[in-house]
Amino acid sequence: MRVFFIGICGTAMGNAAILLKKTGHEVAGSDAGVYPPMSDVLESAGIPLFEGFAEQEMLDWEADRVVVGNAVSRGNPQVEYLLRTRRIDFVSLPQLIGEDLIGNRPAVVVAGTHGKTTTTALTSFALAQAGREPGYLIGGVPLDLPSGNELGGEKAPFVIEGDEYDSAFFDKRSKFIHYRPKVLVLNNLEFDHGDIFRDLQDIARSFSHLLRIVPSDGFMLRNGDDPNLLALPDAPWTRIISVGVGEENDFRIVDFAEDGKGTRFKLTWLGATVMEVSWKMPGLFNARNLAMATLASVLSQCLDAGDISRAEDLNPFASAHLPDFTECAGVKRRQEILHDSEELVVLSDFAHHPTAIAGALESLHARWPGREIIACFEPRSNTAVTNVFEDRFADALAVADMAILGAVHRAEKIPADQRINPANMIRRIEGQGKQGHAFSTNLDLENFLFEMEINQPSLVVFFSNGSFDGVIGRFADAIKKR
Repeated sequence: MRVFFIGICGTAMGNAAILLKKTGHEVAGSDAGVYPPMSDVLESAGIPLFEGFAEQEMLDWEADRVVVGNAVSRGNPQVEYLLRTRRIDFVSLPQLIGEDLIGNRPAVVVAGTHGKTTTTALTSFALAQAGREPGYLIGGVPLDLPSGNELGGEKAPFVIEGDEYDSAFFDKRSKFIHYRPKVLVLNNLEFDHGDIFRDLQDIARSFSHLLRIVPSDGFMLRNGDDPNLLALPDAPWTRIISVGVGEENDFRIVDFAEDGKGTRFKLTWLGATVMEVSWKMPGLFNARNLAMATLASVLSQCLDAGDISRAEDLNPFASAHLPDFTECAGVKRRQEILHDSEELVVLSDFAHHPTAIAGALESLHARWPGREIIACFEPRSNTAVTNVFEDRFADALAVADMAILGAVHRAEKIPADQRINPANMIRRIEGQGKQGHAFSTNLDLENFLFEMEINQPSLVVFFSNGSFDGVIGRFADAIKKR
């Protein structure tokens, strides 16, 4: 079959296109401003790319099926042709993944507001260590795996991020509904994606729909310390296992400690220690990601071997392979160290939600005690550019010693009464005894950083789910040359 992707240069679209080609299909795609690195990856995979969305190029390529990306909307010439003529079958990307890439394989779906990419990468790594040849699709660049996509064995588990965002302009269901999890991981649940969800209850409703499709012989792993997850409807048709710090959890993180050498903790199953972990990745949030990944991989192994019959008999650690995460680095741009010297450490982090930013900064204080922490934040996501989390962002950034706010992404498209207000945030940050600066352009922020005097050991961390207009790379490169 010949499959054409509209909007192919997005990370998820590009990785899915490569996987589909590996299954034997002919694949091509179009995008506006075909750009690296995904364009280079696609071309090296032998996938033709078309600049722009001219309908004739799609027709000349003679596609049998079209995949419409999440970022594509009405008015796109290729989309308008599909809707007008109905001559070519079209699907959303999540539907294609669920039907063509996952199919009847046992899916491990990692959902939640935070930690999806890291937990997906760690679970895939753990299953690969156990020799299970997993398939996976990761929405980032994993540092411990050959790539962000792999077909894996024909009947092996397929690990994927379960995003709650909608599937396409014509399919407003959350993406994760298409993936039909055998093992469902629920990391956490908070309000996010204010552009498509009204409030927390609206998001929770979508998660409750996901619970309904976990089979009776599957598992739901939930963060037992998260009240919003605990408030979801019961799912008596499947087996629920709680993971977390609190004593009521089945799989617990105990004796957590973090310092300049890394983090250390134990994992216990129903009170008995099953693993002792010492690794480099920061924070309690990553310890929970590891715990979820460990349990998801162990349960997948047991399901594959037919070792689990009833919930009351459950002892997944009796015979499964336990992963070794000692040298794991996680995923690129998750507290990624770009420069490390006695004078200055520079990091890049993908965090774009107040909870994630606060957790990252708390971990940085523990990991690099005594350093002045300077947090640079680019309001970029569809929620971050609005004032929904304005005060919470300010409070999270105030965990740093200095907060520097960059340009609000596409500010002109957000009504003033709904747009995040950096000046208000700076006043709130300074009211908590911290320094704050806001800039109307990211270039101005960059110039401020270069002119800033550093008189003590410091750490600069950039928070953005985008490029920060190239500031991150330029600053890190310049610091290395000093």
